[in-house]
Amino acid sequence: MNAFTLCLSAVAPLFLMIAVGYGAKRVRLIREESVPEMNAVAFRIFMPLLCFYNVYSAGLAEAIRPRLTVFAVAAVLVIFVLSWLFAAWTVPRRDRRGVVVQGLYRSNYLIIGLPFASGLMGGEEMAVVSVLGAIIIPLYNLLAVIVLQAHSGKRGSFVRLLLGILMNPLILGSLTGIVFLLLKLRLPAPVERAVRDLSRVASPLLLVLLGAFFRFSSFRAHWKELLVTCVGRLIVIPGLALAVSALLGFRGVEFVALLAMFGASTAANSFTMAQQMGGDAALAGNIVVWTGALCTFTLFGWSLLFKTLGMF
Repeated sequence: MNAFTLCLSAVAPLFLMIAVGYGAKRVRLIREESVPEMNAVAFRIFMPLLCFYNVYSAGLAEAIRPRLTVFAVAAVLVIFVLSWLFAAWTVPRRDRRGVVVQGLYRSNYLIIGLPFASGLMGGEEMAVVSVLGAIIIPLYNLLAVIVLQAHSGKRGSFVRLLLGILMNPLILGSLTGIVFLLLKLRLPAPVERAVRDLSRVASPLLLVLLGAFFRFSSFRAHWKELLVTCVGRLIVIPGLALAVSALLGFRGVEFVALLAMFGASTAANSFTMAQQMGGDAALAGNIVVWTGALCTFTLFGWSLLFKTLGMF
């Protein structure tokens, strides 16, 4: 019951913010036609600041576990490639293919994974979990830009594709954070506080806008892709990845970090990225909502199973 409560408490705020957006649309405080413009603001201002601050504020030299980091990065890359191959084989529509890939490999580590891991470990060695997030989340963003840009429908040379990736606001935000971190540069205190506060706007705003865009009936148009993504994201990927993690000997806080990474639902900002980069936004929004709802039960199941097996 404690594990189920942790899962529910990690997921509930996400749905409350989505409900606020949906309610605002119903009373006409937010018009659905305005969501793409508001998403553009989030995509070009708040999300890059979030990417920057996540890297800027991370002490990578503290609590970094090289073996854990190498495995996590390698696992994400393998899952990404396999997801792309699977989508290329099973998803005929180009604008949905990149969305399905993103829905499969990209977990909501920041909003669901970190609170869940913190609850399981009681704050013990949480620096390990946070530092892993500082490495994995920029990787998630980079791979999302690559797959969405490749399926955007805009024809062009490899150079143009590469420039589109490098000039993406999220990539620029992460790269700027890396430069500050490597050169040990610090922002003036008032600027740092402003950046921190603005970066905190990103996740709540994205969820509110998702709620304003969401339609209960929209899943009927793409229920097959939605079903495949939910099963893959919440059952197949965590089942295989966590089994390998256990076989490789990860235990304790390291295993909990991997459980939070592989077991969480699809990242909320995947909806905004899909809408801004030519993907099927309705499918992306449904993936976020439905994987978020279902991961309460699947994450509880995985945590109960591996707790029983003595993994943490």
